[in-house]
Amino acid sequence: MLATRCALLFFSRESVSSEHPSDSVLIDEAWSQSTLAVPVIGPDDFLCGSSNIGLVCLYTQTTTIKIINLATGGCLHLEKPAKNLAGDHSSLYSFGFHPVTKKYKVTYFLGDSRKAHPRAKDSFYAIQVHTLGDEKWKDVGSPEALSLNCVKNSGVVNVDGIMYWLTEDQGASWQHAVISFDLSRESFGRIQLPTVVLEDFAFYGPHQYWIKEIDGKVCIATSQTTQNQPRELIGEIQIWTLHIHLEQRWIQKYMIQSSPQCILGPNIFHGDKILSQQYGSILYSCELLGKNLEVKMSNADRLLDFTPRKPGNMQSYTFVKSLVRLDAYKKASIVRRPKRQESWELKKWEAWESNRCVLEDTWKDVQHLE
Repeated sequence: MLATRCALLFFSRESVSSEHPSDSVLIDEAWSQSTLAVPVIGPDDFLCGSSNIGLVCLYTQTTTIKIINLATGGCLHLEKPAKNLAGDHSSLYSFGFHPVTKKYKVTYFLGDSRKAHPRAKDSFYAIQVHTLGDEKWKDVGSPEALSLNCVKNSGVVNVDGIMYWLTEDQGASWQHAVISFDLSRESFGRIQLPTVVLEDFAFYGPHQYWIKEIDGKVCIATSQTTQNQPRELIGEIQIWTLHIHLEQRWIQKYMIQSSPQCILGPNIFHGDKILSQQYGSILYSCELLGKNLEVKMSNADRLLDFTPRKPGNMQSYTFVKSLVRLDAYKKASIVRRPKRQESWELKKWEAWESNRCVLEDTWKDVQHLE
């Protein structure tokens, strides 16, 4: 039985030849870990969005996108858009739900292949939109060329029926801006980031930026990296939240003193704790304690050892249980698979971890005897 509100942790297949297929873990409100394998998630699937209202969107290596309901096991297949100028990739898809129209929409960032643009492969000029229940994708042109690299590197979040992502803006202090796409009006907007001076010591590498969601608000997280290893974080993490009702005002929420190994997302919080990946392949939940803005992570509880999977290969989403029937969205372009009747099985890596624990206990006993 799924909890009403869970953290959905997703591990994608690391390579075509990898022996570790795509997998998922559900963490409920009581921070209990599910040991059940979800049959509707295939070994080669990539998670490219959760609506937070019960449905999950999965990218496949075939010609379809999968929409699944984890609570019921229901699954449908949606034909990918015919246009594919930028190259098909899971990071170019997103999935959202609008709370007013009650419509689910899959979006695809459509790149530009025109040779007149020297950086065409790094930009997109339109979003393709598919509303569940419709038969076709449609193009919605953007008012300007937008960065595909930012989409791939920083991610996309969906909050209250609006998609948000970063794009390049060389004239801003952060050299980025936030672009929004209203799923109801299907219109674009631009939001400037706060004007701040960021630390930039000579022995530090460049700042990395991510767009996240905390407590139903759009957030920007930023941290500096090392010179030699651009993915390794160093120093403080600054987290800013966007308050729509305050004339789109950015408010700094946290300055976390010690950086985790990497920043999960797009949902980095579950309940009142932050999910932190540290010490290789160990996932912790940490309370944030401190005064005013400056906080530190403490009282860490170990959640999961996902060895032998590599660090930095995990996504974290909020999942809310729903009994939405997917056959209500069946059209000519959608093929619905029947619900799988067999019971969900224990995860293979749970058996692997159990064997590892037995070996560790045996080794401790040997050392004790010595």
